[in-house]
Amino acid sequence: MGDVANSSIEFHPKPQQQREAPHAGGFGCTLAELCSLMELRGAEALQKVQETYGDVGGLCRRLKTSPTEGLADNTSDLEKRRQIYGQNFIPPKQPKTFLQLVWEALQDVTLIILEVAAIVSLGLSFYAPPGEESEACGNVSAGAEDEGEAEAGWIEGAAILLSVICVVLVTAFNDWSKEKQFRGLQSRIEQEQKFTVIRNGQLLQVPVAALVVGDIAQVKYGDLLPADGVLIQGNDLKIDESSLTGESDHVRKSADKDPMLLSGTHVMEGSGRMVVTAVGVNSQTGIIFTLLGAGGEEEKKDKKAKKQDGAVAMEMQPLKSAEGGETEEREKKKANVPKKEKSVLQGKLTKLAVQIGKAGLVMSAVTVIILALYFVIETFVVDGRAWLAECTPVYVQYFVKFFIIGVTVLVVAVPEGLPLAVTISLAYSVKKMMRDNNLVRHLDACETMGNATAICSDKTGTLTTNRMTVVQSYLGDTHYKEVPAPSALTPKILDLLVHAISINSAYTTKILPPEKEGALPRQVGNKTECALLGFVLDLKQDFQPVREQIPEDKLYKVYTFNSVRKSMSTVIRMPDSGFRLFSKGASEILLKKCTNILNSNGELRSFRPRDRDDMVQKIIEPMACDGLRTICIAYRDFSAAQEPDWDNENEVVGDLTCIAVVGIEDPVRPEVPEAIRKCQRAGITVRMVTGDNINTARAIAAKCGIIQPGEDFLCLEGKEFNRRIRNEKGEIEQERLDKVWPKLRVLARSSPTDKHTLVKGIIDSNTGEQRQVVAVTGDGTNDGPALKKADVGFAMGIAGTDVAKEASDIILTDDNFTSIVKAVMWGRNVYDSISKFLQFQLTVNVVAVIVAFTGACITQDSPLKAVQMLWVNLIMDTFASLALATEPPTESLLLRKPYGRDKPLISRTMMKNILGHAVYQLTTIFTLLFVGELFFDIDSGRNAPLHSPPSEHYTIIFNTFVMMQLFNEINARKIHGERNVFHGIFGNPIFCTIVLGTFAIQIVIVQFGGKPFSCSPLSTEQWLWCLFVGAGELVWGQVIATIPTSQLKCLKEAGHGPGKDEMTDEELAEGEEEIDHAERELRRGQILWFRGLNRIQTQIRVVKAFRSSLYEGLEKPESKTSIHNFMATPEFLINDYTHNIPLIDDTDVDENEERLRAPPPPSPNQNNNAIDSGVYLTTRGTKSATSSVFSSRPGSPLHSVETSL
Repeated sequence: MGDVANSSIEFHPKPQQQREAPHAGGFGCTLAELCSLMELRGAEALQKVQETYGDVGGLCRRLKTSPTEGLADNTSDLEKRRQIYGQNFIPPKQPKTFLQLVWEALQDVTLIILEVAAIVSLGLSFYAPPGEESEACGNVSAGAEDEGEAEAGWIEGAAILLSVICVVLVTAFNDWSKEKQFRGLQSRIEQEQKFTVIRNGQLLQVPVAALVVGDIAQVKYGDLLPADGVLIQGNDLKIDESSLTGESDHVRKSADKDPMLLSGTHVMEGSGRMVVTAVGVNSQTGIIFTLLGAGGEEEKKDKKAKKQDGAVAMEMQPLKSAEGGETEEREKKKANVPKKEKSVLQGKLTKLAVQIGKAGLVMSAVTVIILALYFVIETFVVDGRAWLAECTPVYVQYFVKFFIIGVTVLVVAVPEGLPLAVTISLAYSVKKMMRDNNLVRHLDACETMGNATAICSDKTGTLTTNRMTVVQSYLGDTHYKEVPAPSALTPKILDLLVHAISINSAYTTKILPPEKEGALPRQVGNKTECALLGFVLDLKQDFQPVREQIPEDKLYKVYTFNSVRKSMSTVIRMPDSGFRLFSKGASEILLKKCTNILNSNGELRSFRPRDRDDMVQKIIEPMACDGLRTICIAYRDFSAAQEPDWDNENEVVGDLTCIAVVGIEDPVRPEVPEAIRKCQRAGITVRMVTGDNINTARAIAAKCGIIQPGEDFLCLEGKEFNRRIRNEKGEIEQERLDKVWPKLRVLARSSPTDKHTLVKGIIDSNTGEQRQVVAVTGDGTNDGPALKKADVGFAMGIAGTDVAKEASDIILTDDNFTSIVKAVMWGRNVYDSISKFLQFQLTVNVVAVIVAFTGACITQDSPLKAVQMLWVNLIMDTFASLALATEPPTESLLLRKPYGRDKPLISRTMMKNILGHAVYQLTTIFTLLFVGELFFDIDSGRNAPLHSPPSEHYTIIFNTFVMMQLFNEINARKIHGERNVFHGIFGNPIFCTIVLGTFAIQIVIVQFGGKPFSCSPLSTEQWLWCLFVGAGELVWGQVIATIPTSQLKCLKEAGHGPGKDEMTDEELAEGEEEIDHAERELRRGQILWFRGLNRIQTQIRVVKAFRSSLYEGLEKPESKTSIHNFMATPEFLINDYTHNIPLIDDTDVDENEERLRAPPPPSPNQNNNAIDSGVYLTTRGTKSATSSVFSSRPGSPLHSVETSL
């Protein structure tokens, strides 16, 4: 139900009206009566129903509904019920208004600094110093007198304010559209949620919001109840009420003991019918939501109460309303509790942004200080002027100008586009993934999927079509390879079989005629039962008359299917007042309970364990090896005299007579083998986890390509799996699990706990070269725990129960495995889009910061003005994030291995591109800055006075800079060093539009920007030169691509994920203060480490001198001993990424000695990606080198080196 974070006020009519309205409506119960009834539980509630209404039937009569026929489906009646009793909808929390979002965007620190600077600048520009004395202030305002430029002094301040407004509006608009998309997604999830009700005696699927009080609803295994109700009739119904009561045991419900069913609870077993008594804000879930401080008016009144409610909100977390009250619950969660685990990507990005921000801050501070000092020394020391009172405003204006330049350096340095790029990329992907049948419920799941290394998939419905059909059967001592002719069977067997199947299956399961001519009949309900009903139809019989003769409420007792029983049994009363039990279930389980079997004449003959083994070998195993699921159908008669204790299930379901064993085929989806091949090529291991027996599972796995002949793999049954991973005490041991999972491909006959154990074991394992990221698919209620535990949980949209969907991150709307492969592709695309954006952004950052800094220091004025910098910032942040984050994915993404959790965001190839392009751009700009005026034969723009008009010289520099960015944006489309940067460029219209649009705006700015943009119009020739230099970027890109990355050992990667042995995010959230302390330690550690390194170098030199004398006459060992040689050889790599530099203080020393003594782990990937943890001196290709540095034989001359470390 929708979000109840707003007031229930509109829903509760005034009390007097409440009293009269129901009688006006002619119903026999008021809203208040029903609400108070639903507050009661158990025997108390039953007593209240009996006292007030007689029984549940009486309640139905008062509500003018029929327990069997339901409501008449007429609109005016339904409408009247909605008016009196409310509608089944909890109004969502008001989204933030656009103005609120603008206000939030304004909170950005850099923007605030800019605003202050702009306002100061504006204020000063309006204050003109008295004219006469201006001479005394030196050449400060010399240029201001000519052309009456002084009046234009306000323009810069105004322009900065304007650009701040632009940035704020763009950010706010992005947030707003993101919010809107998310709500759209939410409402789509809501509309997809349907519930089965009876109206006019027909079973209908209606949207949850359309339920009204008085509806008769069918509840079945796996449902999430959308409204409160009273049970009319139930079979073995068990409910998980933990979301309301926190009680984890399942509660048994029955019409004569505890008939109260509450919204927001899950049906874990059984089935039944209930009459709806409370909906929307009046239901139990709704009331709780209302208590959580829904509604704006209340919020204002009691801010304090709200705080305490926060605690309640958290306890209530599992309570998700049926309409999608999750958005808000999620927001509450965000507000109240630090988010437990950031997605892999967000973790890396946050870290990177902080590092860059700090660097920018330092640069901007230094810029301001240098500019100010230079000015002060030149004016007051060199020219020897005195500070005159009337000159103060002029001097202050200078300082403001320096301050503004400093702030712009900071603005350009801080990559505020990063969060924007991530958001755009994710939101764009999520929207497109809808088309690929992935309904993403949690944004970050989309990106995590790109790093997935393992997929644990269900078999039924995901790898197979989930259109089950009976293809083989064993009836009356004969094994039929296809459906037998009805005439071939004895009437007695045929009659028993039809009754056993028709009665002992959920009455909600049916086979309906096809919707279109020539299509297959529609299967509704449980697919295995559909297969059996289909078998009845294939035998030219019909199940409907049998069901009409024995309707559901005449069934005497039902033992519904659950994952422990793996069977279902139904008891009916016979005309002679005896009982007959029909049972069906997994053949190996049910045959153990059979003592008789029907022979070809339909007579009983005994069925001994020996016969059973015979049958397993000759019938069941061959069926299973064909990939069939075998189901046994059996019955048992009880005479009236020997009525058993029905609660003693093992006693009742025993001593059975086997009627038939059928083999059900669920054909593999035709597109699955190819999809699995793609996964394997992409470095993702697919495992199948199923409840079927091992032979069936192995046959299907082979058909899908999960297991290939000649491979070393394991196929285990649940029991064997548990035997291997548990110790003598029955506890699960991670070491044992680590021996099993890497080779495990099929887990058969597995329980939900086995699935959860496997997923948890793989995620927690540290055996491989990188930690595993696991995706899981599931559809049943029992898959909930595994879906929650997995990094990404996929629920089935069609076959999935509400519980599974609730626990999942992504819903597959077509239940198809190929959609998972598409999700992997999109996930990797998100990751790559972010990397592309980073590569582009950081190039601009490096160049802009260095230009502003050096320019300011040498010419006392940044060549790029504040407003120009803001425009560049807008291009590179907002527009580029749009352009590069919306690249569509290509199949080639599936040709590489997953990145895993520890791979740095900026690979060495990218670092090479960033620095390479920065060199080109800096060279160009400095050349233009210092000799540009000679080349173009124009006036120099350097050392211009305060309010001088914009010069052509600086305009050319600005224009060239922007042109280079535009062409580099095209280069940034490829991050793995590909040559063809134009590949697929027209497949992305957004990219083309943005590049061309930016170019057009740039022309307008340069030609008509004038004073605000500090631009002066350029001639065609000058434009062509700017374009030519810009296009040089493309050529230079090819040059950079030619340099092999492997030669550039000096490059570092950046933006690593959190290391394995690092603190988790939760701990970080708890200890914010500790972080700074830790960082100080890191710094100290770094210094100590380099000091140590120096010492080693000196000592190694000494050792080398020793050795050269030692080895005269001996042959020189092939080891590269000197640290200097190490540095020179390409195999050498020091990874000192901050987090893993050992913190050297007294406590850590011994540990670090140990760590350095141990030989370093081999680096898993040969493309020089970061080595996980620790600072290791790693050599590749030279074994002896490592051992020679780290060997600690006391005799070796190197021993001293090692101890000194």
